[in-house]
Amino acid sequence: MGSALLDALNVRVVGSGEEVLVLAHGFGTDQSAWHSIVLLFAPHYRIVLYDLVCAGSVNPDYFDFRRYTTLDAYVDDVLNILDALGVDRCAFVGHSVSAMIGILASIRRPELFTNLILIGASPRFLNDSDYHGGFEEGEIEKLFSAMEANYEAWVNGFAPLAVGADVPTAVREFSRTLFNMRPDISLFVARTVFNSDLRGVLGFVKVPCCIIQTAKDVSVPASVAEYLRTHLGGRNTVEIMRTEGHLPHLSAPALLAHHLRRALAR
Repeated sequence: MGSALLDALNVRVVGSGEEVLVLAHGFGTDQSAWHSIVLLFAPHYRIVLYDLVCAGSVNPDYFDFRRYTTLDAYVDDVLNILDALGVDRCAFVGHSVSAMIGILASIRRPELFTNLILIGASPRFLNDSDYHGGFEEGEIEKLFSAMEANYEAWVNGFAPLAVGADVPTAVREFSRTLFNMRPDISLFVARTVFNSDLRGVLGFVKVPCCIIQTAKDVSVPASVAEYLRTHLGGRNTVEIMRTEGHLPHLSAPALLAHHLRRALAR
């Protein structure tokens, strides 16, 4: 199973450092989103890269609609990858949904992780009576309807909003990887992500965390970073980047690298 999974999810190990750094991408991208970060960190770390099974760079036949109904199956994948590679200790950088996958993985196997770096993380996107996730249920349903009605038009509208900052190359790159996803898989995963609620498990996280958030993110309000800080069980810090958008590794990689170095040095 190990080698088959490594092939299926395009696992790569690059870099020459002794410490292992896992870079896990979010919804709508693939491991290519980390290109600029890899160039900056490969001289100092052994970097593990892989694609989520829903990514457009993965054969869609591998996506099991019965299995990937919750984030737990994605947690199985990352833990199986690390076991297959013989990794027994690593720092984990997760963007968006992969930040939450990292949180769940650290609860299951805390000894595996030195620390978690959570970029644009959200335990719940929907607002609740005592929680501001950023979206009302009706807004989320409109998003799903738009994806279903005309996927191309939805991508063309969503990509600039998500990138936030005025960086056309980042918008083009995010659009490219969104278009690479099969629309039915993209919609299915979006429903899984936007309807998930991991607030109840945050207290079980004992691994140190650094929460990295941009100053303005259409997908994740600033209050969510503070919520994570006060509800995660272990020692944690929040870093606010002086930029906008949900994909700083595409739109502001040098600035993100500065924050990553600080987080990894703690």
